[in-house]
Amino acid sequence: MFRRSVPSVPTLFDNGTIWTGPATTTDALLVADGVVVALGQQARAAQADEIVDLGGGFLMPSFGDGHAHPLYGGLESAGPQIRGCASVDEIVAEVARFAAEHPDQEWIAGASYDGSLVPGGLFDARWLDAAVPDRPVVLRAWDYHTFWVNSVALQRAGITDDTPDPVLGEIPRREDGTVLGTLREWGATDLVSNVMPARDEAVRIAALGTAADYYLARGVTWVQDAWVEPADVDTYVAAAAQGALRMRFNLAFYADPRHFDSQVTQYAAARDRVQQAGSPLLTANTVKFFADGVVENETGALLQPYCSGLHSHGGQERSDPGGSCGMQLWEGNSLAEAARRVDELGFQIHIHAIGDAAVRQALDAIEYVVAHNGARDRRPVIAHAQLIDDIDIGRFAALGVIPNMQPLWAQMDALMTVLTIPRLGVERSDKQYRMRSLQTSGAALAFGSDWPVSSGAPLDGIAVAVSRRTADGEPEAGWTPEEIVPIDRALSCYTASVAYQAFAENTWGRVAPGASADLVWLDGDPTSTAALDLPKLRVRGTYLQGRRVYAGEQ
Repeated sequence: MFRRSVPSVPTLFDNGTIWTGPATTTDALLVADGVVVALGQQARAAQADEIVDLGGGFLMPSFGDGHAHPLYGGLESAGPQIRGCASVDEIVAEVARFAAEHPDQEWIAGASYDGSLVPGGLFDARWLDAAVPDRPVVLRAWDYHTFWVNSVALQRAGITDDTPDPVLGEIPRREDGTVLGTLREWGATDLVSNVMPARDEAVRIAALGTAADYYLARGVTWVQDAWVEPADVDTYVAAAAQGALRMRFNLAFYADPRHFDSQVTQYAAARDRVQQAGSPLLTANTVKFFADGVVENETGALLQPYCSGLHSHGGQERSDPGGSCGMQLWEGNSLAEAARRVDELGFQIHIHAIGDAAVRQALDAIEYVVAHNGARDRRPVIAHAQLIDDIDIGRFAALGVIPNMQPLWAQMDALMTVLTIPRLGVERSDKQYRMRSLQTSGAALAFGSDWPVSSGAPLDGIAVAVSRRTADGEPEAGWTPEEIVPIDRALSCYTASVAYQAFAENTWGRVAPGASADLVWLDGDPTSTAALDLPKLRVRGTYLQGRRVYAGEQ
């Protein structure tokens, strides 16, 4: 249990490099009562009851994750372990194993499979039927925008060959018109989610503990949960009441264009519930919008059509001469109006925007909010910003928009080469993840992981940010190397910039007198470590308000 009121004895961190910001270090740090008291010689001159010998290691502000889904990530451990599976056969075998070991579990739910294992990301229900023919099976893809289900799950959801594509969703079909078993975006996935039984609350609270274990072991002490629905608020509040929160969380309430008018009336009350929970580790200051889907299933919204012209409704890829520009989830001016109403309630705006059309719509919405509600310190966030048109790069800084980007994605991995580039084409693909361009323009670039969509380890993402290379070192000079971010800047994007996004720059995310002693102790210096070796650095300790909340191998 985390007890904020428990004072910590004066502790001196010594015998290592202490990073206080870009190109700035010191060699000693004194912490007392959860805050940084002194640095350097002043720290050594003070009385310390404990000394932490850094052993030549590297101490820095702990990381923050500006966009993730910790509850979903924790719940992955409660289902079949399919994330590491490298083929459909492996996934099916793991689902069969889990089902056999849990004969009383009514529904088999798991995440998250690699959508690039099958052409077009189109998975067949019959493959899962071979493993579990008598109970519903629901698996999420890595993108968390897609379900793969078996035939029983389709039946329970009432999805038949005659079911039309729902609003904001797609139901791909085989060549003969029968439902395939892959469901894309919420309009389709909700058909299944709405008939699934709720997870036991104890399992959900335990999942938050699993998420905390995961994050603290990687030096992360704050995370933006970027997709929170009413049941999730219940779980967080219950976890807070039990003292089960062991790191900082900020909640972003999900805004659904189909139900926004009723949702918006509930946001303030939900925020009040969180505040009344009284946990110093839990806030709820944000509302999350989805402007589009993802490029990999052609629901990311583009200014120009997908060059592949792949038709998503068939069992095989087929040419679509008309081309598709993807899916904008909010029509007309509705996103701008919804953002204005959220802003009037004092919430921070957080918009998922993948394609260049979605990014422009998000920027237009924020510009509308500023024009109608006036100037204030609102720090709106556009998450992902995978593809940005040239004329929109400068608008982030001009509007005070924080681009929260996932640096791990800026590499030529299978997801990029198999699913993304064929849809965008090489020329447009080379304009993805323009992190350095945004930073140079003056935008307050911050980093996140989107865990469990991808690794939540900041050092994994930083390794790509500073190299634009895969773990195998490809390409040698880096993919679009002009977008490489220097290591000091990359570290800041995962610390001070996330704190700024969280309105907490005066509390954590920095090493300075008066700041909360939220720290991570690494066994080596990332500023002098080769990019491909950054993920090998070990976390020796993670500290939250001066308390060691994770102890790695010494």
